[in-house]
Amino acid sequence: MRPHVKLDFNTLLLLILPPLLWAGNAVVGRLMVGQIPPLALSFDRWFLALLVALLFTGPGLWRQRALLLQHWKPLARMGFLGVACYNSLQYVALHTTTPLNVSLITSAAPVFILLTGAVFYREAIGPASWWGAALSVAGVVVVVTKGQIDHLLRLHLATGDLIMLLAVFLWGFYTWELRRRPLGLTPFASLTVQMAWGSLFIAPFAAFEHWGLGESTHWGTPVVLAIGYAALLASLLAYVCWGTAVARTGAQIPAYFGNLAPVFAAVLSYLFLHEGIALYHLIGAALIFAGIHVALRARPRAVPAV
Repeated sequence: MRPHVKLDFNTLLLLILPPLLWAGNAVVGRLMVGQIPPLALSFDRWFLALLVALLFTGPGLWRQRALLLQHWKPLARMGFLGVACYNSLQYVALHTTTPLNVSLITSAAPVFILLTGAVFYREAIGPASWWGAALSVAGVVVVVTKGQIDHLLRLHLATGDLIMLLAVFLWGFYTWELRRRPLGLTPFASLTVQMAWGSLFIAPFAAFEHWGLGESTHWGTPVVLAIGYAALLASLLAYVCWGTAVARTGAQIPAYFGNLAPVFAAVLSYLFLHEGIALYHLIGAALIFAGIHVALRARPRAVPAV
């Protein structure tokens, strides 16, 4: 057993950056509906990120090729779950459901992470962790419903909602699998290999989307900028930060910080779209931070070495 988690500035930054960047990515995904097919966006995003990452990690990965061959299975699983599945499913979901529904379902990520940890990874989850998850989810609900909880009664489940549920469920597995990064492999190098596997998994589906379904990309400056943002910031930077944070704190703590995304979305809207910040934004943010505080006060078991 170890005492409750204490976060230094660097670790806190690693935990905050991913939801900030993913908040922007959700906006990009919605703006690109009708401009680029979802699987094409997912493949282009990750393949570009892979090419950039290889400029920095390629020589080192070649020297460690024996290690990569030895541990190809966990790296392939991470590439399938976190790279191929989660983002592709999210982009597909945005074509058939509303941003409100996607935000609500994504807010359940801490619960899914705790459930997968308890059921599939035999992780001891204490009461404080569940309370932290509940407060965090409640905060997101307040933000996305604008403080009018009766909006939940008017929600209609669509195909995209079920797709998003599957995406969040698989994200729970990905977060726990990150602890199985091979020793001697940095988070950046590990992500590079994950992106290679993920691109391989996405490629045949993106090809079928184009040649089988007749979907095409309307190339232009907005699409190029969207792919660039998704590849360099929402993929490379955010995922390296997320993986490093999981290595430092375990899988549970980052889950709560992930729910800061709708709060950051409100801040970004205020700064760039001149949309106001209302009382419900502040209440929701307070609940999310309360959930994080409660979770940090928990006494989880020691995290296995990564």
